[in-house]
Amino acid sequence: MVERALELSRNDGCVVLVDEGSTANLRFAGNTLTTNGVARSARLTVISIAGQGVGVVSRAAVRDEQLADVVAAADAAARDAQPAEDARPLVEAGPASPHWGEDVRPTDIGVFEGFAPALGEAFSAAEAGGRRLYGFAEHSLTSTFLGTSTGVRLRHDQPTGRLELNAKSGDLKRSAWTGVSTQDFTDVDVAALGNSLAQRLEWAKTRVDLPAGRYETLLPPSAVADLMIYMFWSSGARDALDGRSVFAKPGGGTRVGEQLATLPVSLSSDPGAAGIACAPFVTAHASGRESSVFDNGLPLGRTDWIKDGRLEALLQTRYSAELSGLPVTPGIDNLIMSGPAGGPSPSLEEMIASTRRGLLVTCLWYIREVDPQTLLLTGLTRDGVYLIEHGEVVGEVNNFRFNESPVDLLGRLTEVGGSAQTLPREWNDYFQRTIMPPVRVPDFNMSTVSQAS
Repeated sequence: MVERALELSRNDGCVVLVDEGSTANLRFAGNTLTTNGVARSARLTVISIAGQGVGVVSRAAVRDEQLADVVAAADAAARDAQPAEDARPLVEAGPASPHWGEDVRPTDIGVFEGFAPALGEAFSAAEAGGRRLYGFAEHSLTSTFLGTSTGVRLRHDQPTGRLELNAKSGDLKRSAWTGVSTQDFTDVDVAALGNSLAQRLEWAKTRVDLPAGRYETLLPPSAVADLMIYMFWSSGARDALDGRSVFAKPGGGTRVGEQLATLPVSLSSDPGAAGIACAPFVTAHASGRESSVFDNGLPLGRTDWIKDGRLEALLQTRYSAELSGLPVTPGIDNLIMSGPAGGPSPSLEEMIASTRRGLLVTCLWYIREVDPQTLLLTGLTRDGVYLIEHGEVVGEVNNFRFNESPVDLLGRLTEVGGSAQTLPREWNDYFQRTIMPPVRVPDFNMSTVSQAS
């Protein structure tokens, strides 16, 4: 389909993307499987270029006899378009992906062959303990084919899996959540996850009501991921140059080079990172402030966004890099945060043990932006806030609404634990590949008490 679409285009240049997707899922409630299913999808995107005009047409499930009409529509849209500000020569061809012509092998329900029996055992353990498990397991495989009129022929097969588990007490008054990200479900320890949820429900048997205020707070990797992902999404160079974001430098320019964190923490992306590997080249289905269709096929490598606490890079296209004078650093579909190199990397349990008095916030949700100039976010806690006293969890605390900026928070961290692969609670529909540490914040802002339970 890619080759035929490129042949059919009559304009100056053409980029064709085909995404072949498949998913398999299990859903469960009250310690019982409720549904399972598989699905297939396909989407064709034709990006036609006439001079500096661009036409983009994207269609799902395009049949062979419809292909010419889709390409003709993209060609016509390009001829009618105004010159694109990000217009640049298309990326020149490098070596083609060695598996370019191989058949797509979709995922299927067999991906859960080892996981499903373990889930059944977790159901039995929960039933015996008077608990109920709810949630879902989902696996997808997307094969992306990218071809251009300059000879680019690249392919990436992306496996993605996630498990969300919610445990409730028999009377449904206590609740706890956990989740994991995985490539193939062979590394998911369901029993350990179930035991962790059981412990949290035990903690919640004691209720402690606390007022709003600033508390020393431990955030686990999942909650840290939700905050860092939003910061990553907000780090476009164009917005910074236009003075529209927290990364804008007063008086003009960007804050690249500025020290953001007192502790030497780092934030990076790496297409080859073990367990969270992603596409090693740019795939842009449309142009935006942080993406450009002209950059399709640009190679991606490890990129440091923050290194030793210093802002190193922002999301850049070739166009925005010319405006900023900074290197081209396109977005990458994973995110890694780590603490000081060579320093201590305690586990969350060790951080709890060293806490005199503070809160353990297991996950965040309903996160929304309040002020882009400071990246102030608001959101709610959910499914478990716990009080720590003298190194032990002594009970569950009421939920809160919080107000925090992840950029400001970086400068206030007093401890960063060991990093591990995790699943963000709020953003896992859009961004799942993260490696994050637990962190200690001495004064996390719980702005009001939430009535959510």
